Amino acid sequence: MNISLKYSLMGLAMAGALTACTSEGDDFDYGHKVVYFAGTETNPLVTFAVEDTPSSQSVSVLSSHPVDADVTVKIAIDGSKIDEYNKKYGTTFSMIPESAVTLDADQVVIPAGKSFSDVAALRITSTEDFVDGRVYLIPVTMTEVDGSDVLESSRTVFYRVRRTTSFTSLNISNTAMYSNYIFDDSQALELGAYTYEIKIYSEAWHSIARLCAFTSKDEQRQTMLRFGEGGYPVNSLQWVAAPAEGGNMVSNTAFQTNRWYMISCVYDGKRCTLYVDGVKDSEKDADGDPVTFQRLELGMSWTNYPAQQWFRGRIAEVRVWDFARSAADIANTVCSVDPQSEGLRAYWKMNEGDGHIFHDATGNGYDIDWSKTVREITEGKGLEATPSAANAVAWDSDDNNKCTQ
Repeated sequence: MNISLKYSLMGLAMAGALTACTSEGDDFDYGHKVVYFAGTETNPLVTFAVEDTPSSQSVSVLSSHPVDADVTVKIAIDGSKIDEYNKKYGTTFSMIPESAVTLDADQVVIPAGKSFSDVAALRITSTEDFVDGRVYLIPVTMTEVDGSDVLESSRTVFYRVRRTTSFTSLNISNTAMYSNYIFDDSQALELGAYTYEIKIYSEAWHSIARLCAFTSKDEQRQTMLRFGEGGYPVNSLQWVAAPAEGGNMVSNTAFQTNRWYMISCVYDGKRCTLYVDGVKDSEKDADGDPVTFQRLELGMSWTNYPAQQWFRGRIAEVRVWDFARSAADIANTVCSVDPQSEGLRAYWKMNEGDGHIFHDATGNGYDIDWSKTVREITEGKGLEATPSAANAVAWDSDDNNKCTQ
């Protein structure tokens, strides 16, 4: 099949599929010529993979039918389109810095008798001005078309910048570091809705593995995460969620070793929903009452249980939000997130690489000094200071710690 016929058939299929979405309804003219950006046949979002800079992406325009005369399409980068996209799809993409991108032509042409245009080059010249945690879009739009109508749903193509980055993570395999950090009473967060997130990497499974807990000072209405226990498979995650009716939620995902997962626990005041890598895994009705966050526990820190309920692995990207995040937004921030994101109250990237202080990237003051933690060492004797937990803090930075976003 020649390329002209291939693109013509693609255009016809696209026009037919979108007929129900047009104002013309049953009167849609299948012979009507429209132009649209290549790659937007089913979705206006196109991936722009960047391994190194400079890096380029071809931009071209297609016609639903071969054109009778030359069709000139003027194109431009238009950052104003991002707000429209974010509002429509519930995302928080950012416009790429102006200094980082160029478009080498302001128009493309579909020659007479053809259904595809020549190519313009969209180039990312540098990532030096990129802000850590932001996911960038480059909206390229048709500003003027001479000789054809436009398929409006494809007037703009959104190139999502996709990069692979390396990171450092906190190793929590040593049970001697398992403990609790309790923030000052003035830092207690009363949350009518929340999203708790943690990125995890398991190196081995056993009978029960306690991962962490987000909770109040007195451990009321907690969100606790563990694997195994209660007869469930050792690689099945349990979210012990106080707001959830009936208590525990159990993941449908069977977690594998030696790969990273982003776990997101979302409470919107009505339902508790568990997401794994931005995909809804399970949900339960909730009681509607608020919760308090003031305490973070890593591992199982109660009496002699750490040796029995250890988690052999790594963590990163621990976050506390004061609202229920959308699945789309979660999926787009599995690697990192902008520390200044609205509603992000505390954010520990766990990427320090040395020392025992976990810094809050938001600047909101939720730094954690692991030498100032507490745990119940002897049953019934209450919480005791565990400064020695700081000596067990360890870090990982190797080829396993890579993320593509």
